[in-house]
Amino acid sequence: MDQPQQEKILSLIERLSPADRDAVTGFAEFLLSRAGTSVITSPPMPATPVEVPEPDFIPRPDGERVVAAVKRLSKIYFMLGKSTMLGATSDLITQHIMQGREAAGVIDELEKIFADQYKILKEGGED
Repeated sequence: MDQPQQEKILSLIERLSPADRDAVTGFAEFLLSRAGTSVITSPPMPATPVEVPEPDFIPRPDGERVVAAVKRLSKIYFMLGKSTMLGATSDLITQHIMQGREAAGVIDELEKIFADQYKILKEGGED
């Protein structure tokens, strides 16, 4: 695939919602499997500790809404990659908005996801 085609595909995918990005990835993997081509995955890199700034703690306000919680957690864990966190949190946000899942439970899980991703980053994993 040439560079302009790669750039066009990347530009299109970046404008999709996280769910649609997952759908595109799944469809591409399906096409590869149908053609008998295996999906290429890179081997895991050994984790090495890196210097990562400490989170700036912001207390959770009473009656906080899910979107506000994501914004608060993004400020606390400013060192985490936005695209990584969007992918990690989109299912919970969808469950809250589309399925009516209780905000407090969703926020509890969001806090855990952010803390876990921070721990992974601190231990030398992906951001």
